[in-house]
Amino acid sequence: MTESSLSNADLLPTTAAQRHWGWKDFASLWVGMVICVPTYTMASSMLDQGFSWQSAIWLVFVANLIVLLPMVLIGRAGTKHGIPFPILARAPFGVIGANLPAVLRGLVAVGWFSINCYFGALAMHGLANAFGMGLAGPAAGETISSSQFVCFLLFWAVHIAFIWKGLESVRLLEVVAAPLMITASVALVIWAFMTVSPSQIFSLPAKVVEGGPKTWAALTGLVGFWATLALNIPDFTRFAKSQRDQVIGQAIGLPLPMALFSLVGVIGFSVSQILYGKAQLFPDGLLTQMGPVAASIGLVVILLANLTTNVAANLVSPSYDFSQLAPSKISFRMGGLTAALLGLLFQPWKLLATSGGYLFTWLGGYGTLLGAVAGILLVDYYLVRRTELKIADLYKRGGDYEYSGGWNIQALIAFALGVLPCLPGYLAVSGVIPKDSVPPLLLSLYDFGWFFSLAVAGLYHYFSARRPV
Repeated sequence: MTESSLSNADLLPTTAAQRHWGWKDFASLWVGMVICVPTYTMASSMLDQGFSWQSAIWLVFVANLIVLLPMVLIGRAGTKHGIPFPILARAPFGVIGANLPAVLRGLVAVGWFSINCYFGALAMHGLANAFGMGLAGPAAGETISSSQFVCFLLFWAVHIAFIWKGLESVRLLEVVAAPLMITASVALVIWAFMTVSPSQIFSLPAKVVEGGPKTWAALTGLVGFWATLALNIPDFTRFAKSQRDQVIGQAIGLPLPMALFSLVGVIGFSVSQILYGKAQLFPDGLLTQMGPVAASIGLVVILLANLTTNVAANLVSPSYDFSQLAPSKISFRMGGLTAALLGLLFQPWKLLATSGGYLFTWLGGYGTLLGAVAGILLVDYYLVRRTELKIADLYKRGGDYEYSGGWNIQALIAFALGVLPCLPGYLAVSGVIPKDSVPPLLLSLYDFGWFFSLAVAGLYHYFSARRPV
């Protein structure tokens, strides 16, 4: 028997009829999410931070192999029990305490949603100029112009339709869009190789940066890139036909496509440097210099790519996460609308003003937060509960997951122990406090943020967890 204060139709376990996602659907979902401007920008940011193109691609591939493991393991819970991430989080955190990881994950998704709306706005702005509208870019000292902000609002509004139609519209969008985006990416590479010799592209020397490239900090940030989906992947795998479908689909759709599309970012960054004298972090900067026809086609694809990624990766999760806060009042649709409205409050143009801010402050920062949650979830589900959950108790007060007033204090302590030691390093890297005010050990600790928080939070939870009887 479920309680209305802890449940609604969107949070209940999926039925057999709802489980119709095959491995091709999951592979398409990932390809659709991978081929996006943030992936492109991630690779170009690494070159801007002093990495060679070989190191950048290899680190992307390794990072996604690493994050694939928790992705598949946490995803198994969704397929086995048919429950979304916020409900799974009730087992270790408590039926009320699960609000903490749900809100954290939801707010990170809102930030990503806003970032992708900004990238879409840049593409829309460039497309308008390709048709001769002559819209102005940011003036000196600005990070966004008024016309770019209007484009931001317009692209934001497009997403509302998909949230209104529900999750099945997301699957259909990805299945249609993924092949188109692969074709466009291949076309960009062919154009680049026909315009500039591949040997010239791949022989550009690595940029010289003070202190050299930060390998571990970059790897942590790259793992953090999909640390979001590693948590809320049950939101999707709960619709899988079988465990085999979710595992194969994710294995095909994540590590290799991420590395390959990162290579597109490397090529675009290098070609813009060779042809136009300035390396462009964002693809719209390259496309707008390629002539009106190529620019129009490329920018339309960017709009489509950002839309597919944004809806699937950054609106589905907070729709469930915010619904968890008050299930009887907030449906999946209302949760998504809440996330979209909160996205208007972020200012991604400031966050993305530098490659370091994107790679180390944003990716590394939230990766540390979510790593601790992932460690607690994995240890709780596999080592403490041995993959067995009392599903009915996840939806009621006074059951096995009530703990103390609905909160598991030990899980909160585990989370704090995983995150707080990394906080000084984060504040220093993000410029809130001077770097020389933080001991070198704590600065280095932040470079391993996701790994550290996952390990420490997971270990504490294992030794402090109440074993099921």
